[in-house]
Amino acid sequence: MNAFVLDDPTPPDPRRRWDSLDFAARGACYDNNAGVPDSAAQVAARNAASATYRAAHPAGLDIPYAAGDRTAFDLYPAADARAPCLVFVHGGYWQRNARADFACFAEGLNAAGWSVAMPGYTLAPEASLTGIVAEIGAALDWLAAHGAARGIGGPIVLAGWSAGAQLAALHLGHPAVAAVLAISGVYDLAPLRETYLNEKLGLTDAEIETLSPLRLPVTPKPMTVAYGSRELPALVRDARNLHALRSAAHAPGALLPVPGADHFSILDGFRRPDGLLVRAAQDALGGAR
Repeated sequence: MNAFVLDDPTPPDPRRRWDSLDFAARGACYDNNAGVPDSAAQVAARNAASATYRAAHPAGLDIPYAAGDRTAFDLYPAADARAPCLVFVHGGYWQRNARADFACFAEGLNAAGWSVAMPGYTLAPEASLTGIVAEIGAALDWLAAHGAARGIGGPIVLAGWSAGAQLAALHLGHPAVAAVLAISGVYDLAPLRETYLNEKLGLTDAEIETLSPLRLPVTPKPMTVAYGSRELPALVRDARNLHALRSAAHAPGALLPVPGADHFSILDGFRRPDGLLVRAAQDALGGAR
């Protein structure tokens, strides 16, 4: 009788030998720009497409939700104020990028009849991660209170990419949020403290314990956890581990591996009304009803 084949074909996670890695090798576990050969070209194309989309939809831009320079929304409301809304939180390891750089990813959901809201937030080191998390909560509070007056009054699916996925996952319990779509995220912060990323983040023990979704009790609302099949192994494992944690608690939500997608190209699933991430947002909301 032949033995069962049970080995996981995914490339091994280098964090399993963390103690043997030097500082540079630890940083490489999370360096998405270096991990995607054409990342610079993809980012440039994204930024150009976002500038075009933003210029074509100027009515709801730069609406403050708090007093900071970056604490503002770009709103792309649907024709129907009761339509669902995707709130998209950008990434950049909490220390780079801006909401304006991601405007093009409103295109597919807008075409599908959804509203889209993109909050900005203060970047590290000007804000701690605790402060950034609080800003996303304040943005959701503002949208719940004032969104209807701006043409956004439907149910909210909170999405985030990369660092934004961690921020989104932490706010699944917000009363305004029906479901979360977490894309290409980092869900345990502990290893980051031993990489170059911590130079601006300055993570504390308390932040690691209270702001790592993999270390927190499961919220029993729908969460879809998406990742690209060509992501760095550390991000693939974090995604699978978060879904496994939630599944063990019988919390609803799919694990969504996106074939052939890397850390940047995965967001192309928001560019068309039939895109994979557009359908994932629709499905997540269906599971919340």
